[in-house]
Amino acid sequence: MIIMSRITLNLVEGSVVFSFTPEAARKLQAAIAVLMESLKATAAKATPGSGAGKPSPKQPMEYQYTGDVFLEIFCNPNIWVSPFAAKVLITLRDDRIRLTTEAELSRLIEDLNQYLEQAD
Repeated sequence: MIIMSRITLNLVEGSVVFSFTPEAARKLQAAIAVLMESLKATAAKATPGSGAGKPSPKQPMEYQYTGDVFLEIFCNPNIWVSPFAAKVLITLRDDRIRLTTEAELSRLIEDLNQYLEQAD
């Protein structure tokens, strides 16, 4: 049996609530962990005096979930100077509506952690 509960994602303006599974949340958390490593590496290379040349391009994060809704979260680590400045593009859709917007990465991480604390 798949356990579904509702997650709230806080956006730059407003929020969105939808059904999500703890397993999907953990997969998103893992994808974000990889993204954070890329962002940290990019930020370290961009630090003045680091002696490094141009940083090598990092792969973007592209997370997808299909359940009651289709959720896609995308982030290109090459355009953000630090993990704290990073934003993600969120697409949430079903057969009646499609929402495409932006959210702060740090806020998405907080929302996921809160959801998993409540779900476990």
